[in-house]
Amino acid sequence: MTTSPLVLGPMLRYVDDVSASLWCETGESATVVVNAGNRSWAARTFAVHGHHYALVEVNGLEPGTVTPYTVQVAGADAWPADGSEFPASVIATLAEGRPLRMSFGSCRTSVPHDEGGNRTHGVDALRAYALQMASNDGSLSWPDLVLFLGDQVYADLTSKAMQEFIRARRDITEPPGKELADYEEYAHLYNLAWSDEANRWLLSTVPTAMIFDDHDVRDDWNASLSWKRTMEATSWWHGRIVSGLASYWVYQHLGNLSPRERAGDAIWRRIAAHEGEAELDLSVVLDEFAERCDREPTSYRWSFCRDFGDVRLVVVDSRAARELAPERRALLDEDETAWLDSRMRGGFRHLLVGTSLPFLLPTGLHHLESWDEALSEGAWGKAMAGLGERLRQALDLEHWAAFQASFRQVAAMAEDVADGKRGRAPETVTFLSGDVHYSYVAEVRRSSGSRIIQAVCSPIRNPLPVAMRSFSAVLSYGIATRLSARLARSAGVADPPFHWAGITGPWFENCLATLADTPEGLKLWWVSGVVHDGDQRHPRVEELAALTVSPRPPDSA
Repeated sequence: MTTSPLVLGPMLRYVDDVSASLWCETGESATVVVNAGNRSWAARTFAVHGHHYALVEVNGLEPGTVTPYTVQVAGADAWPADGSEFPASVIATLAEGRPLRMSFGSCRTSVPHDEGGNRTHGVDALRAYALQMASNDGSLSWPDLVLFLGDQVYADLTSKAMQEFIRARRDITEPPGKELADYEEYAHLYNLAWSDEANRWLLSTVPTAMIFDDHDVRDDWNASLSWKRTMEATSWWHGRIVSGLASYWVYQHLGNLSPRERAGDAIWRRIAAHEGEAELDLSVVLDEFAERCDREPTSYRWSFCRDFGDVRLVVVDSRAARELAPERRALLDEDETAWLDSRMRGGFRHLLVGTSLPFLLPTGLHHLESWDEALSEGAWGKAMAGLGERLRQALDLEHWAAFQASFRQVAAMAEDVADGKRGRAPETVTFLSGDVHYSYVAEVRRSSGSRIIQAVCSPIRNPLPVAMRSFSAVLSYGIATRLSARLARSAGVADPPFHWAGITGPWFENCLATLADTPEGLKLWWVSGVVHDGDQRHPRVEELAALTVSPRPPDSA
């Protein structure tokens, strides 16, 4: 049996009407060639801490075409894999006027897809979706993009397989224990996440975009200045944040960029300009870059924006761009807020805002988080501030609601767009999120203008324990809403600038959501994977929920 020269990939990342970006990790320094139609494109690998990567820019394609492709590494056929039972991988370019169809979700752990893994973590909704697509039975229309909204990997809550890898390298009883310590361990974690044959095929044939959340680095990442100082006092945090951000640039962020955006990226320019036979080693450069990003968040932007014809997608970094100084506390610092403000515009049929953290939490939880922020910042005195900080970290009370200044700024932006103050009002301003490990749809109560919607899909594979589901429901709904609202007011928190309520949900199953721009409005639906007849390896897709957000009648605008 021969070993493939591909370690991971190929992964189809940024795709527009005439170009595509294909990313891969190889076992050795090599030239990677993508063959599609009667043309070929090539790229040399670059190295990071002993690993080898390539991003091949495929260009000159025709809009609205579907082209099978193959990959060679160092002159050897590498993709499709020998004996693969999956269809040929293809590049499907966008076409002018074709309505957007996009899948999205967050929170996916990497454990085996056998009976034990499915019992403890549920069926992987992404994998079930991949198998359904591969069957080509016509029940699923392929999306133009899959948007992963955080926790693509869990650096702090590791699987047995990851722990075995760690034990083989170092003493797991010493800090950081079962958590990740360096780049080598991140590389293995990504391998566990993306190497299953069904998911690997899906990622090779459907374009993807990604943004991190806390578990990509560590639970509660940048929850507060107190949290950050506690981490920085450990012996291992510096290595974690540097390797976490460096590996994120390689494995996730690089593929988010368009060819034009990559041309403006300083690290990519080094790769593109490199000449000579020796492979470019970016280990030191990326480590210094990651350290600078953590120390000076305004030095680099992880957020990105894409227009798909009549739909704009803005994906917001709600973790690294935080301002943690108490007097300036914000979920987005000034630079990031200005960037988002410049992209919150009308003139589109739908404005989609991707943020790993739900902008509109269930109202009970929203009020609780706004109260806890006020408490932690001293509204009830120094002693109670300590209690607030402990609650913040213990209960993960660090979403948009816990950064009231930022919440109100973005709420004003959304209302301006919805009221037609920033160009023609769209049909919807829709926030797409994950993180909370249950899914739901909420809507701002408005009698005119655009509909403002929150759609959440979480988890893809990491369900809440039953006891935690009840706890979340109690905190979020019913009498807790009134009680937490009173608490927030007692701590001096002003009422929210608008009111919202749930349309559907919550549901707690593993799932993947899809949205489609249709003549009737923005259609949204959620599917899960279900095992039939004990066939753990071949779950089927079943719909959990669906709704269409219709445009507001013209006479109400």
